[in-house]
Amino acid sequence: MLACALAAAGCGASTHPNEPRPAVSTRLSVVIQPHQVIVQRGAVANGPERDQQIPQNENAKQPPIRTRAPLDVTVVAANQTGAPTHLVIRGAREVKSGTVFARSPATFQAALPTGRYTVVASDIPGARPAHFTVGPYRASSQNDLLLP
Repeated sequence: MLACALAAAGCGASTHPNEPRPAVSTRLSVVIQPHQVIVQRGAVANGPERDQQIPQNENAKQPPIRTRAPLDVTVVAANQTGAPTHLVIRGAREVKSGTVFARSPATFQAALPTGRYTVVASDIPGARPAHFTVGPYRASSQNDLLLP
């Protein structure tokens, strides 16, 4: 009985420290103009990112994570109009930004599941909306050094 208790105690933890780390937030650039909204990447999470977060990791592989978790997206917006507005991202999930002041930048985060999305400047009715897609690929950040 003592031998069984010692064997069970020596099995170790059920989690391992070298499991894939979560993906780094993906950046999406949005420009708000009087007649249109422009999104700088029409598709994200369709495979390994072209640009790494840190230049020293430029040639490191980006191993995928087997998950269906939403993609963490950091939206960097520039309002080039004379009126403050709010950005609304509509699709599998709807996200509304805080106020993006006139002729100013703004940043906000959203967790977006795989799907197609439309970005609208809600307070600028003449601005044509922009579209982008979020793919199913999620890259581990385990090969990215110097990340918190």
